[in-house]
Formats: sequence, structure tokens, C-alpha cells
Amino acid sequence: MKMSELEKSLESSERGAYVSRMFDRIAPRYDLMNRLMSLGQDQRWRRRMATLAALPPAGWALDLATGTGDVAAALLQRDPSAHVVGADFAVEMMRVGQQKGQNGPITFMAADGLALPFADQSFDAVLHAFLMRNIADIRAGFREQWRVLKPGGTVVCLEIVGPAAGWTRTLYHLFFERIVPQLGKVVSGDRMAYSYLPQSVLRFPDPERLSRLMADEGFIDVRYERLMLGSIAIHSARKAE
Repeated sequence: MKMSELEKSLESSERGAYVSRMFDRIAPRYDLMNRLMSLGQDQRWRRRMATLAALPPAGWALDLATGTGDVAAALLQRDPSAHVVGADFAVEMMRVGQQKGQNGPITFMAADGLALPFADQSFDAVLHAFLMRNIADIRAGFREQWRVLKPGGTVVCLEIVGPAAGWTRTLYHLFFERIVPQLGKVVSGDRMAYSYLPQSVLRFPDPERLSRLMADEGFIDVRYERLMLGSIAIHSARKAE
């Protein structure tokens, strides 16, 4: 697929199916690529997400775009009494997660982030890593997350955003646009999947705009922190009680 065709896929109504197939293809090497791309920092980010979620004892958490279940595992490592549901529409990713033997029971299930199969006010926390840049309608995605959160519940969102400016931004573009696709080709055999990554980030709102989108959909106390030279942002917010 040429880049022009890839860009077309990102804008089309088939985006969800395209992304699902892509993640299913790279599932066996997904965790390894995450470690390499993040220079071994991605698990630390997930532990930070679990802290920000602030689950009550025996609370219920939804890990959206769970992939191989690393965020769900971080939640259970922090509180083994938690009830954690990992939801994704990339089934092969979740199969890899089921085989990993995580620290505690994770309920994996197929789900679309724009039409969650859960009742209103089902969860104390909703977390997701690298979901929103892959979703067709960011506002609708946050609206669904707000719907399934209990009053007072927390949403935690981890995304690649790219540094704001300066030499770090130059280094970021070199790494993600030149090195990552080649690395993806060698490690996963799928250069195109890792060419999609920088393209999806280019279209994604910056942290301030993403904060406003979350507030527009009803979240309060919206805040974010940048990590890894500013290229990663973790947003957190609450649903009013």
C-alpha cells in the first residue's frame, strides 16, 4: 500500500476495520516493538496510569484498546482486588494477552470504542493507551467513556503527541518517521503498520485541544502531564458526582 492509499484509509469509513486488521497482523511482536519504541519506558507509563485511575478497593475498571492487556495488568498489580475488563476490537491482540499469564484475572472481550456493550455507570475508571488517535470520532469516543463511568469515576488517556518545538521535535520526527518504520519491518515484518504511527500522530489534537474536547464532553478536573521529552501525554479527568 502506498502512502497516499494509507492516508485515504485513515479518512475513510473503513478506518476501524483497517486498524483492527493492522493490529491483528502485528500482535505477536506488538509488546517487543512497544519496548523498543519507548526505550523501555512504556510499562512505567502504564503504572502511572494505574496510579492516576485511583480505583477504590475492589473497584471496576475498563481498559479500552487493551491490546495484550498491559494496562489491565498494571491495574491488578497495583490492586489485586480490582475487577478489570480489557476490551478491544483486535481479537488477535487479546489472544496474545490471554497467553501471557498476567498477575490476576482479566476479562477480555471484543468491543467497539464508539459503541461500548456496557450499561451506563458501570465502571469506577476507564483507561486507554493509544486508543484515541485510532478512533474515527474522538468526541463520540469520550462520550461513550463518560456514559459508562460511575459518577465520580476517572478517565485516564495515554497518547503519543510529539514534542511542542525545538530540537526534541526534530529528533522525534527523525525517530518516528524514519527509524520506527524500518524497525517495524525488521521486528514485525510489517513496515506499513509502523508507517501508520507517525501519520496518525500528525492528525491527533495537541494536549491542550484534547483537554478541551474532554471538557466539552462533560469531564471535569481535566489535566495532563508530558513524558519522554514531551512526546507522550497522559490526560486524566473525572465525571462529576
